[in-house]
This record gives sequence, structure tokens and C-alpha cells, in this order.
Amino acid sequence: MNMKPFTLLLFTLALMSWGCSKKEEVSEKPWKLVWEDNFDRGDIFSTGVWTKMNRWGDNCCNTMSKDPSLFEIKDGKMILLGVTNKDLKKDPSPYLTAGVWTKEKKFFQKGKIEVRCKLEGTQGAWPAIWLVTKDTKWPEDGGEIDLIERLNYDPFVYHTVHSPFTYKKKAGPKNSTSFPINPDDYNTYAVDFEGDVIRFYVNGLPSFVYSRMPGKENEKQFPFDLPFYLIIDMQLGGEWVGEVKPFDKPVRIYIDWVRFYQR
Repeated sequence: MNMKPFTLLLFTLALMSWGCSKKEEVSEKPWKLVWEDNFDRGDIFSTGVWTKMNRWGDNCCNTMSKDPSLFEIKDGKMILLGVTNKDLKKDPSPYLTAGVWTKEKKFFQKGKIEVRCKLEGTQGAWPAIWLVTKDTKWPEDGGEIDLIERLNYDPFVYHTVHSPFTYKKKAGPKNSTSFPINPDDYNTYAVDFEGDVIRFYVNGLPSFVYSRMPGKENEKQFPFDLPFYLIIDMQLGGEWVGEVKPFDKPVRIYIDWVRFYQR
């Protein structure tokens, strides 16, 4: 397939999407790299930035495990696994998944997060990269930026923003979209949450925007100038993705690098 027309189409659709958003001039000041992790070491956790996620909830994160076999660094990649649990006496969960976060370790505010990764698929897989506001109680306060979520074998990812405003389903700007990818390759995903507009990118192409609404009555609509911690996890099963089809081989997220920029 000739990819040039396809890429041009994606870029055109993205520009059309941006044109419907709040009119705000983009800063011409260049981004400055202020932090990165290239996983060029033997242990994911040796930098003191990442910790293993806890199991919690009854939906997306209820298969989290801290089993060391689910976490790898190889060839400069952080690899998080999802597996069928072969020892139900040790852990009753039928599936086990790995997740890491920077909670209580490192926070990101008014900048741009960029992640290069590859997401393997299986029926019921729900890998995600997301940001959650520090020291807030959801859904009464704070917010969440889902940089990417992929379901099953989908050839696209979702971008979504959540807040008390969107949780209550009040009228406002569209808060989610999907964007096509090549799931067999590494892709670079970015989100700029510097100002009054959140901007998403896939492989350098603008893919979605979400704008602040004016008015004091809408102040909980845009809590995205607060500090965030970053979460990267493999998930299996949940209300959105549906049931897991039994599988034998592990399903993986490969993270090449994570970068944070500010102006």
C-alpha cells in the first residue's frame, strides 16, 4: 500500500479537527527536554522514579501484579507483560498484568509528555498510558489525561480527557477521539498540557485537542494545570474492552523511551 496518500489524509483530518477547537496561538518558543528515561540499564526501578502499580478497583486494574517475571528491561526497552495465571493458589486472578507509575516519586506539570512504544494485542488486552492529577480525589476533584488506550487488536488508539465535568456528562467540547496507527511498529505519542488547550499527537501528527471553557461555572471542566503522575500499564479485561479470550503467550507493552519537555 502506498502510505504517502494515507499519511496526507491523516494529517488533513487532524488539521480539520484542530480547526474546530478554541482559537489560541501556539507558543513559538521551542520545547526544552527537561527529563527522559531511555531504559538503558538493568533495572526499571533503580532510578527511584518508577514503582510497581497496586491492584485496585473492579475494572481495568484488578489484575495488577508485582510478580518480578512481569517486568523486564531488554535492549533498552521497558517491557510490561500480561499473562494467563498458571498458579491460582498463589493468586486467584485468572490473568496477571504489569503496570508502573511515578506516583509519589515524580510529577509533570505544564509541559509535554512523549512516549515511543509498541503495543501488542490480544482479545481483551487494554494497554494504556495515562496521567492522573496529584493529591486529588476522583471523581470529585482533579482530572485524568489518557494519552493512549488500545483495545484488543484495534488498528487505532484512543485519546481521552476526564474531569468532574465530563464525569457528570455535562455539555461541552468533545473529550475523546480515536486515531489510526500501525500496531505492528513502534509509534510516538505525545500530549501537550501547557496552557488552555490540550493537544495530542501521533508520530508528530496532530490528532486531537481539548480546550478550556470560559466561566466560573465551568472551573472543574479543565483541572489540567495541576501536577500529574504518569501511569503505563498492561490491562486484561474490563467493562470497556470486554472478556479476555484465553491465550498462551504473554502480551506485552514495549516502551522505548519517555520524555518530558517544557518551554
